[in-house]
Amino acid sequence: MANSLQDVTGRNSKTRPDPIALIEKYYAPGTKSYEYLILHGRMVADKALALAKSVHWLPPEMMFIEEASLLHDIGIFMCDAPHLGCAGSYPYIAHGYLGRQLLEDEGYPLHALVCERHVGCGLKLSEIRAAKLPVPEREMMPITTEEEIIAFADKFFPVTPERMLTEQSFEDAREMVAAFGERPLKTFDRWAAKFQIT
Repeated sequence: MANSLQDVTGRNSKTRPDPIALIEKYYAPGTKSYEYLILHGRMVADKALALAKSVHWLPPEMMFIEEASLLHDIGIFMCDAPHLGCAGSYPYIAHGYLGRQLLEDEGYPLHALVCERHVGCGLKLSEIRAAKLPVPEREMMPITTEEEIIAFADKFFPVTPERMLTEQSFEDAREMVAAFGERPLKTFDRWAAKFQIT
């Protein structure tokens, strides 16, 4: 069962990032990758904030959700993803842990964990090993309510060129997740029930 960010940290983060300034440190405004990152991050943030409001009794930390949503894909510039304007050398699946490294170096360890744990419906160590995924061998599952909300919201905005920057339906999001296996689908369905989405 996920804890809130408050439970995990024992306190709210006192250091707040400026997401746009951080993005502009690594992405040139006006480029395809910058435009994608800003628009996608904003859409995920809006969806995540709406979800968080629906479960106010948990209670999620709204400012953190907005910041981390805007930053969750910050590692994509290091990946080979031409449809996003990125010409890095890593496979796309690596953007999560690369974003974690980047934000940890910037001094935002909790936001960094969102980067790593939002990929898919999280990645279990056993899945990483079984599929020989090109990521570090460690658990990469969302733990806090905030991490779950952002990972769930992200599933509604796929990065495929024909669907980029448009919100897909719950049914389409669920179908996309189902293609990755039974465990991710069970996780998605658990989140949908928790956040009262059907």
